[in-house]
Amino acid sequence: MASWDMFRELDTLRREIDAAFRGVGNGRISHPAFLSGGGRFPQVNLREDENHLFVEAFIPGVDPEELELTIMGNTLTLAGERQGGHPGDSDAVWHRNERGGGRFQRSIELPGEIDNGAIVAGCRNGVLTVTMNKAESAKPKKIALSVS
Repeated sequence: MASWDMFRELDTLRREIDAAFRGVGNGRISHPAFLSGGGRFPQVNLREDENHLFVEAFIPGVDPEELELTIMGNTLTLAGERQGGHPGDSDAVWHRNERGGGRFQRSIELPGEIDNGAIVAGCRNGVLTVTMNKAESAKPKKIALSVS
């Protein structure tokens, strides 16, 4: 089990609050995603079992060939670009534009060490799935107790 780090959690909370209030103070909220849950893209699920960590990310509109996945320590980073709107429609009058586009990057703190040589990633129907084996040092160990 990974130990809980209060300072890492506080730093993550600070970054989330900074992102939520970015653009506030100019007389208006500059990004409509603020009103719809913070605008974090992609939305991510992280789960684990005894031997694996699983990350699932909802990435509609992202070309899987253009997606960049990197891992450093126990942080998985997803980066890429989602096409928004319709290129060439610069003269169009938009009545609603809720599906944003542009470059994105999302870093996910993993709850433990992983085996960097055993990572499998795939994309199907707009959902990215990353399966990682836990490092042996991150797996729980039973300790034999000798009774005298």
